[in-house]
Amino acid sequence: MSSPLPRSNAALAARDLAVLWHPCTQMHDHETLPLLPIVRAEGVWLHDADGNRYLDAVSSWWTNVFGHRHPHLVAALKRQLDTLDHVMLAGFTHEPALELAEALVRVAPPGLARVFYADNGSSAVEVALKMSFHYWRNLGRGGKQQFIALGGGYHGETLGALSVTDIPLYRETYAPLLLRPLLAPSPDAYEGEPGETPREVAARRLADLRALLEREAAQTCAVIVEPLVQCAGGMRMYDPSYLTGLRALCDEFGIHLIADEIAVGFGRTGTLFACEQGNITPDFLCLSKGLTGGMLPLSAVLTTQIVYDAFYAEYASGKAFLHSHSYTGNPLACRAALATLELFRDEPVIARNRELAACLARELDPLREHPNVADVRQTGMIAAVELVRDRRTREPFPSAERRGLRVYRHGLQHEMLLRPLGNVVYFMPPYVITPEQIAAMVRVARDGIERAVT
Repeated sequence: MSSPLPRSNAALAARDLAVLWHPCTQMHDHETLPLLPIVRAEGVWLHDADGNRYLDAVSSWWTNVFGHRHPHLVAALKRQLDTLDHVMLAGFTHEPALELAEALVRVAPPGLARVFYADNGSSAVEVALKMSFHYWRNLGRGGKQQFIALGGGYHGETLGALSVTDIPLYRETYAPLLLRPLLAPSPDAYEGEPGETPREVAARRLADLRALLEREAAQTCAVIVEPLVQCAGGMRMYDPSYLTGLRALCDEFGIHLIADEIAVGFGRTGTLFACEQGNITPDFLCLSKGLTGGMLPLSAVLTTQIVYDAFYAEYASGKAFLHSHSYTGNPLACRAALATLELFRDEPVIARNRELAACLARELDPLREHPNVADVRQTGMIAAVELVRDRRTREPFPSAERRGLRVYRHGLQHEMLLRPLGNVVYFMPPYVITPEQIAAMVRVARDGIERAVT
């Protein structure tokens, strides 16, 4: 039996701390940093048990692209509940999974023809890695056993996904359990030489990658990248020409390109998929987060007919891709994803996002001259502010996490959920945010930054 809804934040927090172990959290911190008990959500707003509200400026880990409890998504889920809740997808099929696969192939970069479902972003990356390796093995090229990832990249926290992640905070503890990928330098424009344009940084890093491929291509299955924005690594952004050149290099050296659009897909970067801005089609496109509008867990890996055909054989051949999840292609999650795609189809979401992105840029512009801001960067509806001790030298603060925590606390005191990544204060709001709410969001962040750097 469910417990009655607590009357206060304190009551809910006390129950929580007695039984729950939270993700990406040092639980000891909650001795001084109160948990935030959320009891209701709608649009951009989260509401706690004490009646306070918070604007969700990070879309709840970048998932709720249309805000919380969007009426179209809620109605679609209610209708689906009246017919089919779940059935395994091995040996069975159902309309929501089929409709969604057809819809994804229609809107994806051209040439992607097959859809494989999983449960979350990390699982999608696992699928792509295994599928790439298995493809080469099926073609008699079992010597291809390694992957190339970008420095500073993040692809998830299951062991395979963590293997191609280059963030020490997540990786170091589990290093003995992980594959050891080759790392190519990131095309991150922030790390460019003085006077170097983002496009020039991209060209230089493509040359570095070429040199790596000349040595390692014969043993390499694929290169995996986060197109345009390396999100968990600090919202590092790079020029679309890198994607164009990367696709050409992968073709030249005969390796796969895995595009991890789990965070950047579905309109975040100004196009439905970030790959569009490089005018490329990857061999594997990993999707999750915004796929269901944040309503339910679901991920999808899109790939080509060529890859699919390499697995098509008699079962005894050993070529079958024997990867599964109990909730693969769950009908409720597929229906939520279909409803999300319907919003993109029926409403001018991308055009409206570009207007909102322009508004966000205007609001952030005064921060460019702040003595403790080294960079204000933006790609579509993703923006980030890099805090430093001195903007001229870009000397970092020695305790970046503590600075970010001050911004986080200040935000909560002013109806704003901000969740900085160390010394990077970022914004990834739902698409239903208004210009007035954007102005308030940036104003609270700006005031929080002032408090954090003093």
